Amino acid sequence: MCFMFKMENLDIKINNSCDKAECLLFLHRLGVLANPEAVVSRPVAQLSIPINDKFEIVRGIEICRCLTCVCVFSGSKACVRIQIKGEKAPELLLELQDDDRTRLFLTQVKSAQRQGKTTLPLTMEPLAPTPQRGALESSLNDSTSTNHNTTDPAHMLADFGFEEKFNNTQRVEEKKNKQNRMVASREPPPIPPLPPRKASVPFTRRENRYDGVDKPASLCESPTTKTMPSSPSGQREFLIKHCLGKKEKEYVDIKHFSFFVGTWNVNGQSPDSSLHPWLCCDPDPPDVYAIGFQELDLSTEAFFYLDSSKEHLWIDAVERTLHPKTTYRRIRTIRLVGMMLVVYAKKLHRKHIRDVAAEHVGTGIMGKMGNKGGVAVRFVFHNTSFCFVNSHLAAHVEDYERRNQDYRDICARMTFHLLEQPPLNIVKHDVVIWLGDLNYRLSMSDASEVKQLIKENALKKLQEYDQLTHQRKHKRAFTDFIEGDITFVPTYKYDPKTDRWDSSGKCRVPAWCDRILWRGSSIEQLKYRSHMELKTSDHKPVSSLFKIGVKVADEQRRKKVFEEIVRAMDRMENDFLPSVSLSNINFTFPDVKFRQLQKERFLIKNDGQVPCHFAFIPKLSDSQYCKPWLRAEPSDGFLEPNETLEMYLEVYVSKDSVTLLNCGEDTICDILVLHLDRGKDYFITISGNYLPSCFGTSLETLCRMKKPIREIPIEKLCDLGEDTFMEKEKSKVTFLMADGASSDDIPLKIPKEVWVLVNHLYKNSCDQEDLFQTPGLQEELQSIIDCLDTSIPDSLPGCNHSVAEALLIFLEALPEPVLCYELYQRCLDCSHDSRLCKQLISQLPRAHRNVFRYLMAFLRELLKHSTNNNLTASLVATLFASLLIRPPPNLMSRQTSHDRQKAIDFILGFLMARDEE
Repeated sequence: MCFMFKMENLDIKINNSCDKAECLLFLHRLGVLANPEAVVSRPVAQLSIPINDKFEIVRGIEICRCLTCVCVFSGSKACVRIQIKGEKAPELLLELQDDDRTRLFLTQVKSAQRQGKTTLPLTMEPLAPTPQRGALESSLNDSTSTNHNTTDPAHMLADFGFEEKFNNTQRVEEKKNKQNRMVASREPPPIPPLPPRKASVPFTRRENRYDGVDKPASLCESPTTKTMPSSPSGQREFLIKHCLGKKEKEYVDIKHFSFFVGTWNVNGQSPDSSLHPWLCCDPDPPDVYAIGFQELDLSTEAFFYLDSSKEHLWIDAVERTLHPKTTYRRIRTIRLVGMMLVVYAKKLHRKHIRDVAAEHVGTGIMGKMGNKGGVAVRFVFHNTSFCFVNSHLAAHVEDYERRNQDYRDICARMTFHLLEQPPLNIVKHDVVIWLGDLNYRLSMSDASEVKQLIKENALKKLQEYDQLTHQRKHKRAFTDFIEGDITFVPTYKYDPKTDRWDSSGKCRVPAWCDRILWRGSSIEQLKYRSHMELKTSDHKPVSSLFKIGVKVADEQRRKKVFEEIVRAMDRMENDFLPSVSLSNINFTFPDVKFRQLQKERFLIKNDGQVPCHFAFIPKLSDSQYCKPWLRAEPSDGFLEPNETLEMYLEVYVSKDSVTLLNCGEDTICDILVLHLDRGKDYFITISGNYLPSCFGTSLETLCRMKKPIREIPIEKLCDLGEDTFMEKEKSKVTFLMADGASSDDIPLKIPKEVWVLVNHLYKNSCDQEDLFQTPGLQEELQSIIDCLDTSIPDSLPGCNHSVAEALLIFLEALPEPVLCYELYQRCLDCSHDSRLCKQLISQLPRAHRNVFRYLMAFLRELLKHSTNNNLTASLVATLFASLLIRPPPNLMSRQTSHDRQKAIDFILGFLMARDEE
């Protein structure tokens, strides 16, 4: 009889060689639930086994080809089964994969046996799946042995006391990983707050296909995850991987594979014809497909990250028309509103693809409306990392600067967080291919002139006016990217279902909106073309065929390099301890402002004799290594001896940290602990001063201030912020004036900042096209915030879109929403009854009640101009409901789509009502 449980990727059996009680006691000591059913049904996430001279291998089996054993990675794998026995514990029967982790595990066992005095806590950490048949044998060589051309498995395993027989193996079916549902970012550019971080699900085996799908699930924040292993064995493992990467030229060969990349803005349409002319236009099937769509769904609901039925329609249309000469498996799909990216690979390649992750960045207004932005899929194919980015940038001919800003925001905020690996941004990949509706236009206003040049096939002449070409030339966007020669006519804009240029009243100037660019080495573009046969949309699809050199490892050479690294590391670890030097350990950040990024640079140098891993670690009783307004980039990494790395400390006050700074409960002060594995800790001090902002200050506090917030001493701001919800209407708080306080003064009905923002929009933007749908410019937003914090202006700087976004940012940053947290559930419950809704509003605290009524009156006025500003009651209700009716923080993760719809209905009732006094 035996018990079985799962430790990471290992199936572990415990022989009941003693009795059942002893086995369960041993499991309990290892942190496993003490009953057999729980042991079988609940995998153990982390299991530390102390390896010392008392923990010995007592019996083992020969290396065998195990076709029936359960592995995370598909296919037939070489494995080794061993029995090990701990002090005062029953025997353990382990079945280990033939990979680097196993070799490292056995090396440490042997090392501990020889030393006979060291207790080494060992955790079998996840490792990139690169196992190959027969990879174990040579790693078991004695560290003093070299030049073994052939290896006898029995001889090598005999060194560990292995025998040749094994009985009663059990087959355990692998649990399928659940879909990773990505979380939509709510933080506006330029830099999202850190922490939290997002975790991505690694590439996993499915029964029939690679079918990972990532879709935004909610507007709540993501959970925080660790990026580096905490156990000594895990850290050593990562260091070995790092050294292997540095020496990969010694064991990789370049082999070429074909990649088909396609992009199409489908204008909210459903597929009405075969995609064969687009996806199957080459005689030979590509090895990998990367297919991007924009404007997949133009519905109002889709703008706010809800599901779209058109996603499945287009995926089905794609899969019906992939090249018929081979079989493909889907690697990953990710969608953000109308942007979707789906990646396929030939079935025969799937075992060589790993570390798959997907991310998205919304660059629509506040990052909340994802009608603009980017989605990306990254993975490692053999030994080459790929990143595909599909984006839809800002529209309109004159808004090329907004397109540049969108590009910068995507690059800054698109970060992949793989389990137990450092975070990766877009440029940290060997190959990056960027596709999509980039929306760069021709700087020509005469559509008839452009059409005539197209008719004359004067494409080179037209390209002199191409905005993307100009922005790249002046290094304002896509600086390091390459684009092939454009030999096809502009792909925008056509009358849908035809090949005629736009004949609407706007008569859009034709342009090459749809583009494909790349960066990396060993990339050859074979074809770059449009596909005029498809007429579903007002855009034409574009595709590019690439031949890309991929680094393919030679396993024998790789094993040899691996052994050399392990032997060298063993020698160095016995003789040297890691050490680094920092160019600066004291940093000051003066005049920190809301949403204004500050960065400081310093250098870290490995001045020791051994490679080292460094990481910022939390202080005692802290869960994060830094305060929420601070982050270090990178937060961990590896350094070779004498290697120097450039580090950055970034201070960015977001809506999540602004309130505590405003009221003085937090300050720009922190101490970072930089830890070296097997080495000492280094302490970095952060100091500075914060300038309070009306953004992130409560409505009650703002109503009691007649002066700009920067003119009020922080002590008085703290006094104003002390009232609780129940005291808001009852307490008599001193009202601030220039020279002092007077208890007879009455607070303002609404904050002056709200009045300034709304009054500006009312006077200037009722007829503004795409109001609340087009993001503002970051420079203008910062000027607006500074203006409100330092003065009471008659007018605000910046365009109408920037002022509109500033209003939304103000509402989102409120520490308590306009409809107070305590009334959240009642708000949802009465959303069906307008009379109950009005009664609830009358029960709000005075400042909240007045602001709500003021905003509703303004929004009703905007809807009277919907013909010009393109606003609808549904769109306005959806946007403002997410700001005015927010669930309490403890309920955020439990908010359902039904709850969001109730909140929308609540706002919609007031928008459709008659104007009130």
